[in-house]
Amino acid sequence: MDKIQIDTVLNRIEEATGQHANPRIAAIVHRMVRDLFHMIEDLDIQPEEFWSGLNFLAEAGRSGELGLIAPGLGFDHFLDLRMDEAESQAGIAGGTPRTIEGPLYVAGAPVAQGEARLDDGTGEGEVLVMEGQVKDGAGQPLANAVVEVWHANALGNYSYFDPTQSAFNLRRSIVTDGEGRYRFRSIMPVGYSVPPNGATDRLLKQLDRHGTRPAHIHFFVSAPGHRKLTTQINIDGDPYLWDDFAFATREGLVPPITRVSDAAAMAALGVDKPFASIRFDFTLHADQANAPQAEVARQRASVAA
Repeated sequence: MDKIQIDTVLNRIEEATGQHANPRIAAIVHRMVRDLFHMIEDLDIQPEEFWSGLNFLAEAGRSGELGLIAPGLGFDHFLDLRMDEAESQAGIAGGTPRTIEGPLYVAGAPVAQGEARLDDGTGEGEVLVMEGQVKDGAGQPLANAVVEVWHANALGNYSYFDPTQSAFNLRRSIVTDGEGRYRFRSIMPVGYSVPPNGATDRLLKQLDRHGTRPAHIHFFVSAPGHRKLTTQINIDGDPYLWDDFAFATREGLVPPITRVSDAAAMAALGVDKPFASIRFDFTLHADQANAPQAEVARQRASVAA
């Protein structure tokens, strides 16, 4: 078909939009349909291919894997880069880099003051202690900031989504002390892959790609009068550190790990072998009226604490 024919069909579809339509939704749908029509023509997509693709998306939705496909195709990272650019245009620069949230946050984790133990003591894994400060753009500590933290266990699984784990295992909300300090004890997470033979895995194999993430720890960090930060740190030394299928690893988010073998430090922690230690400070930007909204509203799991 030539472009005039295609545009004639598209114009008829767009003209069918009612006068009370949501203008933003209408603009997005019209653009999406227009781009897809031209893609079908340009790539000569056959009816069988179209319906196969539609069925694939329906299956991915039923299995809850659209939240994996989106970061796997780079959408989450692209949205982060757009937010970076919008902040830059608003005069905001520096601070702790943002990176993707992922689909495995659960609201309602227990709140702790200053420090917390994340693991329930039943899982295997190297003991990890992570601590640091939450600061403002001038380097001053932010008391009563909230550090929400969650990560996978030594098998690469997350509580709530893995029913074998206790409620809120490896999940806490830590309120910083008067010096903006937070601290937690946990176990070292490992990297994990998308469900084998699931929708994401099958799609990535068609692209000759893997579906593995490096070991990482997720954070929401917030404080009154400051922009909420969504980020994660990656565990240095992971073989997939710079080959994350979700494109989430960023400079400034790979802190060094120290193995602590001091007898007094081990005794104070109640362990009989060396443990891993990470120091990482978060820097939050002050709220600005001309900056884009940092709080992203999206569907998330929620359990009463």
